[in-house]
This record gives sequence, structure tokens and C-alpha cells, in this order.
Amino acid sequence: MQIVNAPHALYAMAASLAVLLVATAIGHWLAKRNVSKDYSELNLRIRSWWWMVLMLFTVLSLGQTPAIVFFGFLSFLALKEFLSIVPIRLTDRRVIFWAYLAIPLQYYWVSQQWYGMFIIFIPVYVFLFLPIRMVLIGDTRGFIRSAGILHWAVMLMVFAISHIAYLLTLPVQNPAAGPFGPVLFLLFMTQLNDVSQYVWGKTFGKRKIIPNVSPNKTWGGFLGGVATITLVSAGCAPWLTPLTAQQGLLAGALIAVSGFFGDVVLSSVKRDLQIKDSGSLIPGHGGILDRLDSLIYSAPLFFHYVYYTAY
Repeated sequence: MQIVNAPHALYAMAASLAVLLVATAIGHWLAKRNVSKDYSELNLRIRSWWWMVLMLFTVLSLGQTPAIVFFGFLSFLALKEFLSIVPIRLTDRRVIFWAYLAIPLQYYWVSQQWYGMFIIFIPVYVFLFLPIRMVLIGDTRGFIRSAGILHWAVMLMVFAISHIAYLLTLPVQNPAAGPFGPVLFLLFMTQLNDVSQYVWGKTFGKRKIIPNVSPNKTWGGFLGGVATITLVSAGCAPWLTPLTAQQGLLAGALIAVSGFFGDVVLSSVKRDLQIKDSGSLIPGHGGILDRLDSLIYSAPLFFHYVYYTAY
């Protein structure tokens, strides 16, 4: 199915571009009005958003298969970035090859709509195989730590992200949204949740939730973000997903809460490693993990909610 045959998905994409146009205009207006303040980082972040959104929309417009390949490439970039910031043993480099090999296989199961293999391939076969390969190398120093790092890396960067791609292959139950609607819904709500929690936190946030992990996260921001996404999801779900408005309420709450925990979990990793950003691939945002952190948690939970609710 082509995206031109999914009018609701096209409307969502047009709305996103309109939001970016408004944000761009506001960014330039602020820079001209308050020349004493530096808005260069804000405008840099907005320009990066343009690139990311246009790239996503271009890939989706090409069809389901290019989009699946695209999300597989995102998994590759995320896994590469994660393994570049965590400490690994020299001997683990021979094991990492097999972790990378899991990416094309996992996305092949997605493209074939082989749900049974998709859901067990990494948690069963890959998780059992990687330690076997480590044992055959014979280096037992730091074995448990290395196995944990590799398992967690593949679980989050490949298995979790591949759920976004599998949304594209589910039977279409909302023809106006097409296979692209649920993906757009998940991506928009997850990113809007990040923005909402930031705005609510800046406006009403006082009491911090976990100051040792993320000092800027407040109860005001968290609850405001959950309320906002829950209500917006109830309105958008019937348009972009097979869910009803009532089911959209729970989907929104699920995305908001899981997105928050995805953010703080990756923040814990960066704090442990004493780094601010996971990389510098996206100007103004940091690394690719700095943009995917919330999705890593919200994608699998939203997918299984939709799968067991509507199918």
C-alpha cells in the first residue's frame, strides 16, 4: 500500500510540517527580538528536526519495504553508537560481529511477517548464542559483565526498535491510516511526550522525581506530559490506528510512562559513563540514542498493546 492511499497519514505528516514551520518562525523571531540571548542551539535543534522528519517522510513515501530497511539501519546506528560508549573487552570484538548479524535477520523476519520467529529470535537464539561464542574464545575475565552489555545492547537497539518496523506489516484495519498510521502515531506521541514533559516541567515542575539520575525531571513535568499525551492520543488514535478513542487513552498513557522511563534509563547509562550525550551524529540533539531513548521503551509496549487489543 502506498502512502498516497492513506489520507489520514498524509494529514498527520502535513500537520507535522506545519508545526515545524511555526517552530522555525518562532526560533528566528526570538533570535531577532532578543539579540542579547543565544538561540543558536534552539535553531540548530529545529533544523535537525527538519532533516529527521523529511528523511522519515521520504522513506515512508517509498513504501513498506524501504521503511523496514530504514528502521533496520537505525538499529545498526544505535547499536554501533551504544557499543562505542560502553566499555568492552578486546576479545568481545569477535562476538560483536554476531550481534550485528542479528540485525538483518531480525528485520528479515519482520519483512516476512513471521511473528513467531520475530518475537523469539533475539530473546532466545541470540541470547543463547552470544555467550557460547564468548566461551569458545576462552577469555573468562569480565565474562558476566560483557555478556550483560551485549545482551542489553541487542535487546534495546535491535529487538525494541524492530517493533516499529513490525507495525508496518500488521494487517490494515484502518484503511484511511494505512500501515503508516500506527508508526506515525507512535513516533509523534513519543516525541510530543518529550516536549510536553519538558514544557510542563519548566512551567510547574518543582519536586524532582529522581534527581540523582535526571535532575530536570519533575513530578509536574511527568504528570503534565502523561495527561497531555493521554488526551491527545484519545483524539488521534481513531484517525491513525485501529484503536478506539477509549483504547487510545490507555495507549497514550502507556507511551507517556514508558517513554519517560526509556529516557531516564538511557540517562542512567550516560551518567554511569560520565558523558552528556551518547554521540554527535545529530547537531543540537547529540547522538542517535539521545533521540531514540524514549522510543526504545515505548515502541515494544505500544506494539503489543495494539497487537493484543486490535488483532
